[in-house]
Amino acid sequence: MATDLRELLRSLRVWDPETTELPAFDPAAAPGEPLTLFTEWFAQAVAAGQTEPHTMSLATADADGTPDVRIVMLHGADADGWSFATHSGSRKGRQLANRPYAALGFYWPVQGRQIRVRGPVTAAPSQEGQADLHARSTGALAAALTGRQSEVLGSTEELARASEQAWEQAQREPDAPVPSWTLYRLRPEEVEFFQGDARRRHVRLRYLRTEEGWATELLWP
Repeated sequence: MATDLRELLRSLRVWDPETTELPAFDPAAAPGEPLTLFTEWFAQAVAAGQTEPHTMSLATADADGTPDVRIVMLHGADADGWSFATHSGSRKGRQLANRPYAALGFYWPVQGRQIRVRGPVTAAPSQEGQADLHARSTGALAAALTGRQSEVLGSTEELARASEQAWEQAQREPDAPVPSWTLYRLRPEEVEFFQGDARRRHVRLRYLRTEEGWATELLWP
């Protein structure tokens, strides 16, 4: 019997109390800039057992303004911005070259929290991208060496051959360069923190970058 999607959707719960604990969030006590709060929430998500809290949605747009989104890994967040990496020739790399602006989205259901980040994106110097790559696992280097991200693939056998060759090279040359591998940094102009509430009185605190520093405002849920 085919699955009835509507019935399946109705059977699901959001923030099941057996797996989710919604912490209190007082926006009046929030720090004056978003990076500190992000770091606090990230650490709390890890402590609460959130799986893969370092994964995030990355939204970009192509030359025509058509939006695109995918899940990527956060590589860091500091005064220079939120960082992620990919091949410059990948779809997202090409889109960022044409429209160097993006949005990030984090969702940590174990605490009913979301964080949204928007701003311009720049590519870090090549040596920083290579250092970032070589600080990761052999598998990450092998995947980068396989290359051709977002290109049309002829067959799974073709991928298996290329991957095997890349793994051998990565193990033989752990410092092998991958010129197309690029570290990108999103400099936030806007960061929103969303704390879910069981009675749907969700708290939304938005930070906005101004010439004088960061301003904050509350948003209706």
